Amino acid sequence: MRIGSSLALIAVGAILKFAVTASISGINLATVGVVLMVVGIAGVVLSLILASTARRTEVVRQSPRADYVERPPVDERPV
Repeated sequence: MRIGSSLALIAVGAILKFAVTASISGINLATVGVVLMVVGIAGVVLSLILASTARRTEVVRQSPRADYVERPPVDERPV
């Protein structure tokens, strides 16, 4: 679960908990909203932990400077 889907779960859960006043027999929508918010928060925390501990490797390539010209040795200079 990525951060975006976790935030979507939190938003849907908050809507069910705080904004929906309808009732369905056998299902408490406020409880479903709380469960969705908890799962969303856990998803955000896990996503951040996994993102911070991911192994990252960098490849550094050094190229010669464009403004630097190596002078030939003294023996090879034109006279």
